[in-house]
Amino acid sequence: MDWGTELWDQCDIIDKHTQSGLDLVEKYVKFVKERTEIEQNYAKQLRNLTKKYSPKRGSKEELECRFSNHQAFLDILNEMNDYAGQRELIAENMMINICIELTKYLQELKQERKTHLSEAKKAQQSLEGTYKQLDNSKKRFEREWREAEKAAQYAEKTDQDLNATKADVEKAKQQAHMRTHIAEECKNDYALQLQKYNKEQNQFYFTDMPLIFSRLQDMDERRIKKLAQGYILFADTERQVMPIIGKCLEGISRAGTNVNEKNDSVVLIEQHKSGFERPGDVEFEDYSQGINRASSDSSLGTPKGPLELLGKNRNKTFRLFNKKSKVGFTSVDTEGFTHLPPEQRRKRLQQKIDDISKELQKEMDQSEALGKMKDVYEKNPQMGDPASLAPQITQTAQNMERLRGELNKYESWLAEAGGRGDSIRYSTHSLNNNGAHNPNSPGAISDDTDSSQAIYTEFDDDFEEEEVAAPIGQCTALYNFPGSSEGTISMQEGEVLSVVEEDKGDGWTRVRRNNGDEGYIPTSYCLCNKQSITFI
Repeated sequence: MDWGTELWDQCDIIDKHTQSGLDLVEKYVKFVKERTEIEQNYAKQLRNLTKKYSPKRGSKEELECRFSNHQAFLDILNEMNDYAGQRELIAENMMINICIELTKYLQELKQERKTHLSEAKKAQQSLEGTYKQLDNSKKRFEREWREAEKAAQYAEKTDQDLNATKADVEKAKQQAHMRTHIAEECKNDYALQLQKYNKEQNQFYFTDMPLIFSRLQDMDERRIKKLAQGYILFADTERQVMPIIGKCLEGISRAGTNVNEKNDSVVLIEQHKSGFERPGDVEFEDYSQGINRASSDSSLGTPKGPLELLGKNRNKTFRLFNKKSKVGFTSVDTEGFTHLPPEQRRKRLQQKIDDISKELQKEMDQSEALGKMKDVYEKNPQMGDPASLAPQITQTAQNMERLRGELNKYESWLAEAGGRGDSIRYSTHSLNNNGAHNPNSPGAISDDTDSSQAIYTEFDDDFEEEEVAAPIGQCTALYNFPGSSEGTISMQEGEVLSVVEEDKGDGWTRVRRNNGDEGYIPTSYCLCNKQSITFI
């Protein structure tokens, strides 16, 4: 059964049906696109999640990776990162194999459908034109035949009229004969037009339109088959990466299996055991017998030494912002990075200096190459004109001069940033042979710290720039803050955060979330519960 035979009189239905099929393909492509967006956002969130919980290089968490349970967590983060990659692969394959392919195929179907419908419209217009000619010839035949009848009746009437002359009778008969002849010609023309129309109508309904409808049927069936393949690809695309996703999940399970609690205990012991002997019993001091207190002091010296070494200088807090370096939101010097915290500003300036130095080195290399090329042209004029290199040499020299100026500017800003501020800079050059700070070094402790602590302050092996300090209070976010600058943290209106460091007069307060994320937020954007803050 085909459309050309069974639906010969349902052209409008076929038109609507084929258009509905194309709309379904377009709807499915849109559905798959939204699915790919979901996969991409899911993968992006997974990557951000793994990045958030991955330890930073040189941090305390990275040093703790020697323990199997910490290392297992890192393995889980790596597997989740690979899992996110597979979700991205699903989105990419769906976009290429389904969305792009079906969109291209849909355009071809639209053009094909338009061509078929255009042919049907032309055939319909041709048939209507032939019918219009038939109708005109029929009306003309009818009109001329009536005129011929009137002329015949008039001739007969004139012939019977006794008062009519022979000439009048002859004239009336000639007129009737002429009208009859014209009517016969219109009759023949009408018959020819009728025959032509019937033939064209037969061609239209039994050949042309069935052929067009069959082509539309074939197009629609091909569309359905292609769409069915798109449905199958929707599942196969995800099924293809399932083995790799399974390996990621197996890796997570393997990470949990590799945890060795006994070995972690041994590692902790080997890492932190002091080697001191346990303190002995405290001797009884009999003041009634006048025992010398010097002996009792010596007896207490045994337990005192190791106990002091256990928790020495573990709760230090340092100021990271200078009170003079206030950050404001009304006027921000983005070129000098003065809107950033001091340490972040130094990092940005150093990065900018490195970039300018690389660019300057490229210009110097280009200048050297142009100089060599100029020497070759001067020695061998047939190879080129040395004067043609003058604009490039001049431009390169100007670029070098500009880059040197920028380099000096950023170096002066870096020197200024490094010379001011109260933050402690951990540098091996600021330690003397005994491990104490040199008071003349840039990293010396400020006057706020006790002199004895300045001499005997101990640093961890990894020289961490920030100690994990206990919160000194809480604050509530009054507004949303994106936290896009380096060293800051985002917050939402109404969010409750722990205050780690109070505002030192620079307009920033350091806070911490429950998950451990720390950063700076504008003091004016939050409301601190000052009654619960105990300054350390």
